[in-house]
Amino acid sequence: MQLVLRDLDQGPYLSKVLAKGQADDTLSGEQLAQIKSKAILMSLKLADKFYNKYKMHLLEQAAHDVIGVVSLGLMELSDQDQQQAVRLLLTADGVVKCFQKGWSMLSVVSKHKLVNGKSLYGDVDKFLLEQVSTPPDAEEWLGYEAYQDALAEHQRQQSIAALMAQFYAQTSYDPLDFLNLESVLAEAVLYRMLFDNAKVRQDLKKRIAKISLQDEWFSLEYIEQQTQKALAELPAELAETIGKDLGKNFAPALLRTLNFAKSYRELLLSDASPERLERFEHKEGLVGLLGWPLYIVL
Repeated sequence: MQLVLRDLDQGPYLSKVLAKGQADDTLSGEQLAQIKSKAILMSLKLADKFYNKYKMHLLEQAAHDVIGVVSLGLMELSDQDQQQAVRLLLTADGVVKCFQKGWSMLSVVSKHKLVNGKSLYGDVDKFLLEQVSTPPDAEEWLGYEAYQDALAEHQRQQSIAALMAQFYAQTSYDPLDFLNLESVLAEAVLYRMLFDNAKVRQDLKKRIAKISLQDEWFSLEYIEQQTQKALAELPAELAETIGKDLGKNFAPALLRTLNFAKSYRELLLSDASPERLERFEHKEGLVGLLGWPLYIVL
């Protein structure tokens, strides 16, 4: 027999706030009924926009969506202070404001997910809304965690877009390419180091034979200095966000790539065939070479 321990404080935030308001006598039965009435009206509006309102099981789904979205907005607007949340819900348009805030939050983090088209819910990703949606009596609500994960991914995508715009000749990219933030920055740092702060182009493998690699480049201190120099060209807040996302192994991994580049250059100068160069890349661990370009030279 397996025992499962549940945290009673894990339900949807809206339900917890209403329960606390009743327990503290800051929310009367009449006020609770008014809040519920407004939530039902929001459910009807949502069902009218996205569902067939004449099918009751879909109306119930809309109600679950409203509870999740309102919970999300309520957490943000009340700074997760339940007493402040009760006061907000008691205002004339409190429920509407919370729903609008939650929907706006979901819309923002859905942008990179919907790059190739809209979802059933317009600007909100269908899968994300399903994670946020919840019945009022759920023992566990993971909608906030799902939003936080989506927010972190959204911020990574924004950071990649900013790096591309600042350091790459080709500034646009498709989020479905699943670019890695560290790899994008590392390629920029490596290219700028090799070619005197030039914009990144898909020509490193050809041009590297025409330059001289300086001994001073082959140190962790120099690579860290060049990384900070690149980040300094970005807005301070964005640079800080990217800096926090970088792992401790960033500079050592880039130094390994630089040593690989030195050997790759020697092969180029010895007129090695494209097949030999490709075998060398794979032998050294192409995927594991942080910052080394993955494009194919035809």
